[in-house]
Amino acid sequence: MRPYAFAGGTAVVTGAASGIGEALAVQLAARGSHLVLLDRDTERLDGVAAGIRAAHPALQVTTYVVDLADEEATAAVARTLVAEHPGTTLLVNNAGVALGGRFDQVTVEEFEWVMAINVRAVVRLTHALLPVLKTRPGAHVVNVSSVFGIFAPAGQAAYSTSKFAVRGFSESLRHELADDGIGVTVVHPGGVRTRIAETARTGSGVSVEEYEEGRRQFARLLRMPPEQAAAKIVTAIEKRRPRLLIGWTATVPDVLVRLLPGTYWRLIARRAGRAGPPVA
Repeated sequence: MRPYAFAGGTAVVTGAASGIGEALAVQLAARGSHLVLLDRDTERLDGVAAGIRAAHPALQVTTYVVDLADEEATAAVARTLVAEHPGTTLLVNNAGVALGGRFDQVTVEEFEWVMAINVRAVVRLTHALLPVLKTRPGAHVVNVSSVFGIFAPAGQAAYSTSKFAVRGFSESLRHELADDGIGVTVVHPGGVRTRIAETARTGSGVSVEEYEEGRRQFARLLRMPPEQAAAKIVTAIEKRRPRLLIGWTATVPDVLVRLLPGTYWRLIARRAGRAGPPVA
């Protein structure tokens, strides 16, 4: 498969108002991609779009404010993307949310909120845009999973379930689309300084003290700037890499899971303490 061509293409990026999504939008624009940016945060999204338009006046930058937890709204924006952006060549499913708490500390409704955004929105947007991408030789799909799509810590049942689902969906999709000349990259970020840990919800049964302790334990791992993570993703897109691990906080657990598939958590738990918010 030939390298992905950024210039002149149109990239749809979800979760584009901050973190990795914002950094990706900036770097894709620098490579000549027109942008379609989605997020639920109107003010931040407008700021990102305004900055890119000022820096790259020749590019088209379109924004859509949507809460991907709302399945009807997601379906509606998917139809709009298909109708208004038939030149789409790249889809980046980056938006994600987190929920802290053991499975018995969260409600089914809270669990389903994570699944709606992290899994069902990914599936719905990909399914809607796939016919468009198939008309564009050399198109590409990026799905952002997590290090918690490689290993599953205690206290992250909802988030890990969603990110393992993204991983499996991406791998199957990659195999299905190979003959169409469409690449698929699944990304597993480790300790990247995004807002996902900051904005994570807490399960109804989790005490404030318990959650804050977990947050403090994981805060020290959030070191990589999102711009650096985005640069690695852009390179992976260009080179059509099937899988990207970002940072030692992703590569080390990946090795541990391979070596100790049934007992890796004992070692990780001793070093990291009780699980708190996601590290990516």
